[in-house]
Amino acid sequence: MLEIESIGPGPFACMMLADLGANVLRIARPDSGPRRIRNPVLERGRAGTLQLDLKSPADQQHLCRLIERADAMIEGFRPGVMERLDLSPEKCLAANPRLVYGRITGWGRTGPLAKAAGHDINYIALSGALYACGSAQSGPLPPLNLVGDLGGGGLLLALGVVSALLETRNSGRGQVVDTAMLGGAGLLMSMIYGLRATGQWPAARAGNILDGSAYYYRCYQCACGGWMAVGAIEIEFRKIFLRKLGLEAEMAQILAGEDAAAATHARLAGLFAGHSRQHWERVFDASDACVSPVLDLDEVVAHPQNVASQGFEVVDGAIHPLPSPRFSRTPSSPPQTVAPAAESLAEWGL
Repeated sequence: MLEIESIGPGPFACMMLADLGANVLRIARPDSGPRRIRNPVLERGRAGTLQLDLKSPADQQHLCRLIERADAMIEGFRPGVMERLDLSPEKCLAANPRLVYGRITGWGRTGPLAKAAGHDINYIALSGALYACGSAQSGPLPPLNLVGDLGGGGLLLALGVVSALLETRNSGRGQVVDTAMLGGAGLLMSMIYGLRATGQWPAARAGNILDGSAYYYRCYQCACGGWMAVGAIEIEFRKIFLRKLGLEAEMAQILAGEDAAAATHARLAGLFAGHSRQHWERVFDASDACVSPVLDLDEVVAHPQNVASQGFEVVDGAIHPLPSPRFSRTPSSPPQTVAPAAESLAEWGL
């Protein structure tokens, strides 16, 4: 697979496909060289990087020869850029009729914003996802760039490319896989829109079961400054949660009250603030209260559950979330920050 160098969702999609065994060759601009800051996690597993000037006829011909060998190609430019470079889907599919041509944009290819600049926060703003995140005090809060760039963009692009490759096995024909982060973020909101349609999501923000408004689905700060995450949605888990807090005598009153009652929030916040996170970890350990410590980014590797499930690994000083999903017969290779064996490049004729 060829990766036309980009930022955000394109590299994430290619990382996932490389994790799953794809031989990914990155095509980079000659001027990106050592000045560009590399991401050792997002860019892992590639066969290598080939610098080509896509405005150069000679380098375009070189890329076309690589396209003839490729099963798929991914690009992440604004609409019209690949066409101006004379690397349109029509031209590439003429060179390789079995090619899966993966594309990712922010807004989509049509409409008044199609060629406008934007980033994750802008795309999820128009999907409804941003409005639903945050509290009454904070207003909308961006969930990092997980919803637009990575989930609604890169993850769906990778799924689309794999799906198209499976279809090509039957038809013998390639096609274009077109993904937009705006549409992908909207798709990730499917459950929330469904809940709203059935009256189970009554408030647009700060008054719903999953947005941090309910006393049993939010984070509480501890005496040490750390935090505990509570997700006791079901009533049987909520009772265990309240019992572990020593609130059995008040349980009936709390359960009968409003989920977002300020008095309940204050009562629970005061309890958590009275002890360290380590104390609360011991209290809730191995229970069905659905309470977990909020680990910082340097703690995740050593947590017993992450160790047992082999969720993370430190490679050359960088914390790598390990490939997912897992396969019983064809397990993914461990993450690599260096290029794989020379055979990977030999498959490209390099």
